[in-house]
Amino acid sequence: MKLPITEKFLLDVYSHIEKLNETYNFIAPRTMKDAFYPDLYKLRNKYEKQEERQKFNQLIYYLKKNGYIKIKNLEQNKGVILTKKGEEKILRIKLKTKKKKGRADKKWQMIIFDIPEKKRHLRDLLRSKLYLLNYKMLQQSIWICPYDVAKETEFILRKYSLDPYVKLFLIEEIKK
Repeated sequence: MKLPITEKFLLDVYSHIEKLNETYNFIAPRTMKDAFYPDLYKLRNKYEKQEERQKFNQLIYYLKKNGYIKIKNLEQNKGVILTKKGEEKILRIKLKTKKKKGRADKKWQMIIFDIPEKKRHLRDLLRSKLYLLNYKMLQQSIWICPYDVAKETEFILRKYSLDPYVKLFLIEEIKK
């Protein structure tokens, strides 16, 4: 069977790309130029890896500069250590991105706190964490939430040693 020249050309290009795959043992080139100029493909691949490496280095620099990580030499290898600020950032991200489920029993979580003025920074910290958990403020020290966030709330209270200043309640309904 005689093929039209266009189909024959496409078939030849395809078989050439397959041979390149077998010869070089990597993903098929993305363009015609890559298929016919494998050195150009290697050069592009090398450049893309360098660009990815540069972006990764910029990311590491940003994290170090902002105090989220530290780089330490550990047994002749460099290792990344998460700082307290980095842990806080991760906690905020987890709280913000956690999928909130409404309580099956339709009850509300309520938290009441009275943190002394000497520990104002803890009070502000608690409010910011409650906000991330989707609590709503009724008053400055009374917050409510319709979601099942009891575990996360208790974790925060333990982490910052706020238990003596806080009371947790489960409310059946809120009337206006």
